Amino acid sequence: MSGPVLPRRGFFAATAGVAAALTLAACGGEGAATQAAPTGASGAASAWTFTDDRDKKLSLPKRPTRVVAQVGAAAALWDFGVRPVGVFGPHKLKDGARDPQVGNVDITKVTGLGNVWDEFNVEQYIALQPDLLVSSMYIKGTLWYVPEKSKATIEQIAPTAGIMLTGRSAMEVIGKYEELATSLGADLQGVPEAKARLAAAGKELAAFKDLKILMVSAGPDAMWVVNPPEYPDIVHLTQNGLTVVTPAKVDEGGFFQTLSWENADTYDADVILYDTRTQSLKPAEMMKKPTFAKLPAVKAGHLYPWSAEAPYSYQGYADFVEGLVANLKKV
Repeated sequence: MSGPVLPRRGFFAATAGVAAALTLAACGGEGAATQAAPTGASGAASAWTFTDDRDKKLSLPKRPTRVVAQVGAAAALWDFGVRPVGVFGPHKLKDGARDPQVGNVDITKVTGLGNVWDEFNVEQYIALQPDLLVSSMYIKGTLWYVPEKSKATIEQIAPTAGIMLTGRSAMEVIGKYEELATSLGADLQGVPEAKARLAAAGKELAAFKDLKILMVSAGPDAMWVVNPPEYPDIVHLTQNGLTVVTPAKVDEGGFFQTLSWENADTYDADVILYDTRTQSLKPAEMMKKPTFAKLPAVKAGHLYPWSAEAPYSYQGYADFVEGLVANLKKV
């Protein structure tokens, strides 16, 4: 799975002035971050260890307090009570509003290092004086939204932690973020209530087991039918009783099958869930594709949003599943 291909900035341009930024950060001068990263726990004097999903054991003399995270990771950690000082990935819409992918993160209180694929301001990252960088992984060893061109430089600044998404259920991913948040000193306020909400919503899904559900993302020239086992949220839905269409043939990488819009009617479904992320076409745009508009589920009005990157927290998934249950009750 990869992000959209956008114009690239050169590695040297991105890291120009690195030495100056290091000196500036060390001196606490202009450009050095002053934002704290409260986690709700007392003190951070004891040694810190955490084993990430690359099987990499991270060890620091004291608990990290200045965390920078990819927006999905930031959203999960925020719900657990960890307050990152910086984020990268889609966090701000064109009108300045918060991108849904960043969840409940207050974007006015964090430094944005990049808002699109392949964008990461290394100089700003250094100025933040980070203790830890956190990102999810769709491919083991590849940190989501960390540009390959500047990966080596980024990894020299602070330790990095990767949380694996592919091949797991949402509950397993949420559990790993909970483990990380706990290690960072989060007090987990609100977790029991959100966990109970998620469990209750999950039990309701079984009532819709007879519905055939198609989950898609869309672009100007193609529609992508997602492959359920590769997505933690869809694994969670199927484990709780939903029937989600599995494409007969998937593209290299295994995440989806690409269909031309002329072949948008390849799979029958009672309900279609569409990707709500910024880069995916909106329903009004999808409806302009004749083959898609003629699908029985679309004609019946059974086209509902899919939060493809809902925060991996009990709160984030409770919101997602409750919303889905409410929509399926309309069918």
